[in-house]
Amino acid sequence: MLRWFRMLFRLPPGASSFADGVDTLHLFLIGSTLLGVLLLSLLTTYFVLRYRERSGVRTTPVVLASGTGELLLVVGTLSLFVLWWVIGYRQYLSMRRRPAGAITVYVVAKQWMWKFSHENGALENNVLTIPVGRPVELLMTSRDVIHSFFLPAMRVKQDVLPGRFTTLWFKPTAPGRYSLFCAEYCGISHSAMLGEVRVLGAEEYQRFLADSSGAHSLAEIGREAALKHACFSCHTVDGQRHIGPSWSRLYGSVVTLSNGEQVSADAAYLTESMMDPAARVVAGYAPVMPTYFGSLDSSEAAAIVAYIRSLEQGPSSPSVRLPEVVVPPLVASSEPKGDLHP
Repeated sequence: MLRWFRMLFRLPPGASSFADGVDTLHLFLIGSTLLGVLLLSLLTTYFVLRYRERSGVRTTPVVLASGTGELLLVVGTLSLFVLWWVIGYRQYLSMRRRPAGAITVYVVAKQWMWKFSHENGALENNVLTIPVGRPVELLMTSRDVIHSFFLPAMRVKQDVLPGRFTTLWFKPTAPGRYSLFCAEYCGISHSAMLGEVRVLGAEEYQRFLADSSGAHSLAEIGREAALKHACFSCHTVDGQRHIGPSWSRLYGSVVTLSNGEQVSADAAYLTESMMDPAARVVAGYAPVMPTYFGSLDSSEAAAIVAYIRSLEQGPSSPSVRLPEVVVPPLVASSEPKGDLHP
């Protein structure tokens, strides 16, 4: 059935674990809608022919709908819309919940090309190489304007925004080459912002990683970027408390903000903290971090996030040995509390 549906609507073959579910929902929605239109058209045609005016004699009877009939019509129609929503919402949740063990690729969009950075340091332009049968998570940001990452064969699409990260994941199910488009008008050469996703078998993908491995991993590049921008002046990587939160075990943890809100320290939150640090301040820390918007390149931000992610499992060696803070005990005084003493 899905094969005929795709042929009829000229859809590309499904190449991800999401494709069959998305196409089934569309088939059900379009099919039930067309069935309703067909039923109404047949009823309309029947009424026009059966109760048409003959020789000036009015033959159409007065029809009064019952309350039960009205209720069934309203509840039935509403139930159909709710059913569509439930199926779509469940699919949305599965598309947003990244499975464990996903391969991470950092994506930077710019007028008018796609740049991909793999965790081993491999870099690609307009071609994304991934393995078949394994979930792939894309952490995406834009260098200039709003773009949109659209893979029709995978049935996935996600806006890519400047100054923050958005995420997208999918699991390819068939080797091959699949077209990549920008689905958001982004300038004069928007239509030329084309790319390709190359899905390889396990052995071919391992050869690709071996042949394209960079001199440094993306996490190592991120550490160099953190040194360049003096991030370690305020943040440690070994769990020690400092001016800013430690990066050890930070990625993926639940962070409590100064207003009591709790958020997950994912790529989007970490990037926002670099670009707009005053937006969501961690509880117990002063809002003293400057903004890096405009001074921190999108690729550097992606690399720093990769470095923080590499510290997810535990502390690293101390970046700086911090002195212990000794708080003197309070001394009772008979002086008025408003007085200040050196």
